[in-house]
Amino acid sequence: MDPKNLSQITFDFSDAAQPQENASVGVRVKSLKPVEPPKEEEPITAAAIAPAPAKPVVKKSTRGRKSLKALDAEADLVNIPANEVLFQRQYYAIGEVAEMFGVNQSLLRFWENEFDIIQPRKNRKGDRHFRPIDIKNLELIYDLLRRRKLTIEGAKDFLKKNKQGRDSFEMIQSLKKVKEFLLEIKASL
Repeated sequence: MDPKNLSQITFDFSDAAQPQENASVGVRVKSLKPVEPPKEEEPITAAAIAPAPAKPVVKKSTRGRKSLKALDAEADLVNIPANEVLFQRQYYAIGEVAEMFGVNQSLLRFWENEFDIIQPRKNRKGDRHFRPIDIKNLELIYDLLRRRKLTIEGAKDFLKKNKQGRDSFEMIQSLKKVKEFLLEIKASL
């Protein structure tokens, strides 16, 4: 409400007790100016000089779908050990594999149902145990879906049409490792 345009409407009903013909209702409009409180000077204290406490940073909700920027940042955070370390064990539990890729276990189960190249072993209880070969295939699928931004159907078509795509993906991964190694050597010089 704008304080400059304050007005007061009053109704005058004093003549209403006596009925008159062609009588008009008395309405008076008074224009009011906003009243300013008297200014009092307060002494300056240390509390008045001190800055207000910083507001805590509010973290955005983690519910719902992640943004593409967040997924892009996480695409490089895959923590798969080197082949020598990976192939030392025969099986990895689904929780360990989910930690390697930084995804939920449910996503791994979904990918298992969607892609035929992932075939983890299941025990009587139904627990999934991934072989190192399955983890390498998961790495390829993760790369197709998260880094290259293909859809599920697009990734399926890519895997069907490009049987050599797996080999080229492994070659690209090894070249990236060589590049990292050479950059480390360059930095140490």
